[in-house]
Formats: sequence, structure tokens, C-alpha cells
Amino acid sequence: MFSERLKEIQDAVETAMAAAIGRLPAGDLRDAMAYAAQGGKRLRAFLAIESAAIHGISMAQAMPAALAVEALHAYSLVHDDMPCMDNDDLRRGLPTVHRKWDEATAVLAGDALQTLAFELCTDPVLGSAENRVALVAALAQASGAEGMVYGQALDIAAETAAVPLTLDEIIRLQAGKTGALISFAAQAGAILAGADRGPLTAYATALGLAFQIADDILDVEGNEEAAGKRLGKDAEAHKATFVSLLGLAGAKSRAADLVAEAEAALAPYGEAASTLRACARYVIERDK
Repeated sequence: MFSERLKEIQDAVETAMAAAIGRLPAGDLRDAMAYAAQGGKRLRAFLAIESAAIHGISMAQAMPAALAVEALHAYSLVHDDMPCMDNDDLRRGLPTVHRKWDEATAVLAGDALQTLAFELCTDPVLGSAENRVALVAALAQASGAEGMVYGQALDIAAETAAVPLTLDEIIRLQAGKTGALISFAAQAGAILAGADRGPLTAYATALGLAFQIADDILDVEGNEEAAGKRLGKDAEAHKATFVSLLGLAGAKSRAADLVAEAEAALAPYGEAASTLRACARYVIERDK
């Protein structure tokens, strides 16, 4: 059931994203945006759509929110891959944007995907003006100097720090870099419904940390072909990770505990949250 629902959402998001970008003026900028925004797990879109579904909101109504978080995520990857940051040549099994085009195009494509995200949050199909403003505010907070960008800044600083990060410092870093957008996506449905965000916030906090621990595990024992990117970079850089601090077995155990926490947080929604529970298990079982 989960895999079928995920595939349904992936296909719908792919089509809707192509349409949203396809309406823009033709040229390298549009092509680079479309290239950067294609493919991927669509986990964040899934969370936005499923968190809306448990509040009685259809996929069609929630789609702009799902596209917004995916566009924002795509922008972050384009910039993160650039030589001034992680300097990666491969993303999702394809050349990174700055390699396929050039650095200037990559900067502009990322900028344009970011602004597209906020435009999508204003789509009237999402509901009342009040709820759309709340959505914009939540995305801005999750993606900016209190969220994702803050986490990225901590990550860059850690690369030249005199001593490796502690476990608490890594948790703080990843709560921004990875967890903030996941948290926004999981709360999106409650925001659109004007409902209590508490249970979904607790779910997303545990899910986001489990997701990053799973990424650290994949960096050690994953398959590069399946992952579509170069692995083992953290070990090469002697970078502190959940695996280096907890050990491989300890990291797997911690991830499993977090999945249990995420599932428990969904108790108020009963059976309606079954796919969100399955998503939590998927996060630590995936191979990419």
C-alpha cells in the first residue's frame, strides 16, 4: 500500500512540477530548473500530501504545497553541490547542474527554484489567505537562517573546526539542514486545515533525525549506483557523523527507536495515518 501510494504521488508531482516550470520563459534557466527538480524520492511531497489527506484535504488541493517544498529542496541541492560548498559532480545519478551547464546558471536556477517555491505557496487552491500566509511563513522559517540554511552554515563551519562535532551538535546541525524542511512538509496539511500541528511536529522531528542517521549509514554501507551519488565522503574527510559517534550498530538502533517515536506521535489520527507510519519505516529501509 505504501509503495503504491508513494509511486502515485511521485508520478503526480513529476507531472505537476514539469507543468509549473514549463510555463516559464524558454532557455537555459528554465531547462536547468526542470533538470534540477526532476526525480528523487519525493519524500517531502509525500509528507505534505499525506499530512493534508489525514485532514480531509485532497491531493489536488495540497499539490502546490508539495511542489513548493520540492522546489525549495531542489534549490538547496543545486547550491549544495557547487564547488564553494560540497563540490559534487553527481546527483541522482546525473551530472550536477553546475557541471551540465556552468556555475552561474546553477546559482540562478537555484535562486529561481527558491522563489518559485514561495509563489506556489500563494496558489488560491490551497485555501484561505490566512492559511496560505501561514504556509509561506512556515516555509520561510524552515528554509532560512533558523532552519535549512542555518544547518548548512553549521555544516560548513564544522569542516574547518578544530575538533569534531559532538552528538548534540550534530543533532542541532541536522535538525536545520535536513530536518527543518521535512518538518515543514509534515506540518503542511495541518497548516492548510488550520489544525493543531503538535502531533505532526513530533512525528517530523523524529522522522527527520531518523532520515539523517539512515543517510549516514548509507554513506558507510550503501551502493553508489543505487544512491546515485558518491558515498564515503564523510569518512574520507574524517567528519563526525552519527555512525562515527554511535557506531554502525548503535546508529541503526537509534534510527529504529526514532521510527517508533514517529509512529507513536501519530496515535491521534488512528488508521488514517497508516501511510505516514509506513513512511517512517521506509526512511530507514531505503537504499538511496
